[in-house]
Amino acid sequence: MKIEADAAKCCGSGMCVLTDPDVFDQSEDDGTVIVLDVEPAESHHAAAREAAALCPAGAITVHG
Repeated sequence: MKIEADAAKCCGSGMCVLTDPDVFDQSEDDGTVIVLDVEPAESHHAAAREAAALCPAGAITVHG
């Protein structure tokens, strides 16, 4: 699995961080998404997919 995030599309809702804070964070400057682990362990795959699904801006893409 590989995770991509488009900070330009991000609205800063924080759903990704609430879903998996080990994989996602938010910029202190503007609150946009930061991917902490672009290729997370399998134990994080379900949460990463959920975070992408919950993102109101569609800023997170999960491959694989």
